[in-house]
Amino acid sequence: MAGLLKLFYDNGMKVFVTYQIPEAGIKKLQEAGHEVVVRQEQALISREELVAALKEYDAILPLLTDKIGAEEIAQAGKQLKVIANYAVGYDNIDAKAAAERGIVVTNTPDVLTDAVADHTITLMTALARRVVEADQFVRDGKFKGWRPMLLLGTGLRDKVLGIVGLGRIGSEVGRRAMTGLGMKVAYSDLQPSAEFEREAEARFYPELDSMLPEVDVVSLHVPLVEATKHLINKERLAAMKETSLLINTARGAVIDEAALVAALKDKVIAGAALDVFENEPDLAAGLKELSNVVLTPHVASATRETRSKMSELAADNIIAVLAGKEAITPVNK
Repeated sequence: MAGLLKLFYDNGMKVFVTYQIPEAGIKKLQEAGHEVVVRQEQALISREELVAALKEYDAILPLLTDKIGAEEIAQAGKQLKVIANYAVGYDNIDAKAAAERGIVVTNTPDVLTDAVADHTITLMTALARRVVEADQFVRDGKFKGWRPMLLLGTGLRDKVLGIVGLGRIGSEVGRRAMTGLGMKVAYSDLQPSAEFEREAEARFYPELDSMLPEVDVVSLHVPLVEATKHLINKERLAAMKETSLLINTARGAVIDEAALVAALKDKVIAGAALDVFENEPDLAAGLKELSNVVLTPHVASATRETRSKMSELAADNIIAVLAGKEAITPVNK
């Protein structure tokens, strides 16, 4: 396999890292005595190269862009013990198929909660105050002085934030919105949380469809599973207020992106801010031409501190499993 960097070997097991990640995790693997091979190319790994790694290595540390489905896992060698996903979500891996082969799948929860919550709030305020539009306006030389009606946005105090999916990140976004921005909070999930309702003075909606018409900002925090694919579709976009803002830092396919483009063009909703996309890195036709969207390239967890902690947690999971111990954050048994 070309383009690899072999970092260390001391009669330990073999670990394959599909892309360069922060050194903290690599050092931990080295110190545990394992051979660490890091793929150097920036282009997406091919299926053939990924399958070859599954056949050869004891542990794989992939990114969420690396698709390891049942067909790929069926070709894994008997030596493969753990797939440590460098992400919280693991929809890129067939965890059930891995479990059937005795392969542990792990993720990196908790350590990126603050970073993603911060980015969600950043996207929401940037969209509400039309920051990207204003920046471009100045760069284009259109700013000729202060005017009362120039680029009017919307305030967020007393507006209602509707959280879809009350996991770690959704909960933290709600707390920040209530305490920092003075927003009211609503949420929709499979079950209510009395603790969150006390902390954020939040209202629970057991049905998403009953919440959407009542809120001013919708923020998505659900995993991508079959039930959540295109959760936000043409009909649900139409159910939202014309002044609504939609924020997605979860997974791109939770939104029907073509339907969103149409809704934004027709002013069905006021705007959207997206850090994730349905067919990354490609965007739905017409999306980037719209002025009422904010687009960031899947960087919600992109702080030095967070990405380093993610690499350490992924490494800790590998080290534990290769030592015959329980994984720290397993997603399958």
